[in-house]
Amino acid sequence: QVQLTESGGGLVQAGDSLRLSCAASGRSSYSMGWFRQATGKEREFVAAINWSGHSTYYDDSVKGRFTISRDLAKNTVYLQMNSLKAEDTAIYYCAATVQAPPPRQDSHYEYWGQGTQVTVSS
Repeated sequence: QVQLTESGGGLVQAGDSLRLSCAASGRSSYSMGWFRQATGKEREFVAAINWSGHSTYYDDSVKGRFTISRDLAKNTVYLQMNSLKAEDTAIYYCAATVQAPPPRQDSHYEYWGQGTQVTVSS
């Protein structure tokens, strides 16, 4: 079992940056992913990282702007979001899976956090 707690969301202006954190309890050898869900839309893949942190994966919509990383000692995964756009507005969720490499489908993740709201004003 693992519990995930996200933090770091907020209201920012277009072009600003935010860093989301996802603190995990329990074992750290999970692949981790970030997903987001905008109002009225389906949840979508944002980024993922393998258990060691050496391999990362991004959706094309955030590639070059977002960076996923993890601190194994702190059992925490981060999502650094730069050059934010209004279309990045959503609830952001972190998720954990035993699968490797980390999948892009949300149905393949076993554990989920409660989500943190990111709102980008244009």
